[in-house]
Amino acid sequence: MESPDFDIVIIGGGHNGLVAAAYLAKAGKSVVVLEQHDVLGGAAVSTKAFEGVDAKLSRYSYLVSLLPTQIINDLGLDVKIAPRRFGSFTPARGGEVGLLIDESDAVATKDSFESVGAAGDFEAWQKFYKKTETVATRLFPSLLEPLSTESDVKESLGSDLWTEFFDQPIGRTIENTFESDLVRGIVMTDALIGTFAPLHDEALDANKCFLYHVIGNGTGEWNIPIGGMGAVTQSMATRAHAFGAELRSGCKVLTIDTPPTTTEASRHTVTYDHDGRTRSVSARYVLANVARPVLESLRGRSPVHTIEGAQVKVNMMLTRLPKLKTHTDPVAAFGGTLHINEGFEQLQVAFEQASRGEIPQPLPCEVYCHSITDSTILGPDLRELGAQTLTVFALQTPHSLLRDKNGTEMRKALQDAVIESINSILSEDIRDLLVVDSNGNPCIETKTTLDLEQALGLPGGNIFHGPLSWPFVADNAPRSTPAERWGVDSGEPRIFYCGSTARRGGAVSGIGGHNAAMAVLESD
Repeated sequence: MESPDFDIVIIGGGHNGLVAAAYLAKAGKSVVVLEQHDVLGGAAVSTKAFEGVDAKLSRYSYLVSLLPTQIINDLGLDVKIAPRRFGSFTPARGGEVGLLIDESDAVATKDSFESVGAAGDFEAWQKFYKKTETVATRLFPSLLEPLSTESDVKESLGSDLWTEFFDQPIGRTIENTFESDLVRGIVMTDALIGTFAPLHDEALDANKCFLYHVIGNGTGEWNIPIGGMGAVTQSMATRAHAFGAELRSGCKVLTIDTPPTTTEASRHTVTYDHDGRTRSVSARYVLANVARPVLESLRGRSPVHTIEGAQVKVNMMLTRLPKLKTHTDPVAAFGGTLHINEGFEQLQVAFEQASRGEIPQPLPCEVYCHSITDSTILGPDLRELGAQTLTVFALQTPHSLLRDKNGTEMRKALQDAVIESINSILSEDIRDLLVVDSNGNPCIETKTTLDLEQALGLPGGNIFHGPLSWPFVADNAPRSTPAERWGVDSGEPRIFYCGSTARRGGAVSGIGGHNAAMAVLESD
């Protein structure tokens, strides 16, 4: 018999929900996780996306940086990540030369800066990322602690770092630091992944995005999860279950009801559908691993928040890595992050085009190849063939491009734009290298913001659940309750955000789950 009463019910079995469940169950609390899909993991799953093709693709989330080593150790997670030999490769316009950042060879990297006419930016690059490393080492540990105040962070970093990364548009800092349009663009991309913004973003949303991309574990390195992203969440689920959490999949939550008058003894009732039957559980605490509009809807209210994402993701299975116009070794070019049409000026033009409702031409794209670093996601036949996976992430593609449009037609148009952008730096057509599935179809799938909204329940396809926030609060912000101190307050009694909606949420980090669990334990 399924128990109807728990200390905590967690809505959403993504990585944050599983981390929260593990911490709370480990602390002796009775916990149930309700996940609407048949597989736990949310957006951090691995899937055999192509019929009859033995490859486990990280379908949505794909790299790991912000998952703290502390969480891995606290929960005993069997998570293995591997560094990428190369940082990035960026072909210059025309595609004849490119900038290769080799993490293990500073001399070769310096020579590469010279080859693209950016010799003076090599030293500036090193100094700039020394600064981001300083920010990372001082700020990242605080993400698993009660929220710091703005004054605390400013004092810790000093006025110069505060001005450059927190107080003025990051695009201005980049312009003041580098001379080359190519180099400026490479740096700027970290401010625009999933965030639609101009280069001089006075709202500082781009700064927040940039910050989270450079502080992971005090280094900012983005690594490959061995076995795919699904291996990460599978380990989280295994540990949560081992600690005693109850994990229920195929459970679509319908409502969250609270008695009109709440007391310390009152309980929330969560109803959900499972196999066509309506069931319910009650709990003192509800942890919501969902976006704010979703929670409002579950509470019987009309969502008042408009949320938009800004990305297109394309997964491909290739017979081999493609050849580039630069004649660069494909393993080096695709071994890190391959930047395509992401010059500083190009990123601004793309923003302006998308603001007018146009698909940017050329479309700024970033390409990652998981299988170069980790071939375990491929079956033996694919490994013998020399096949490789590619993930393409397109920038400056806001959800507004798809609003009131035919989703199928827009998906094709965006996929065509991605293909055109990639082919602009290749000496061959990437479509000729696509593996064919058992139905005779080329192995390529495109996920738009509309697809993410429909498949994962992310409003506007926003991969962060909503606008990013600073990992600290204003000096006068309320911090009298555990939920406020840990940045998980929903404004509802004993309903806490535990996912990307939480302050310091976003990416595959588990930080939101950890902090929600700490708020519950501190409240009891």
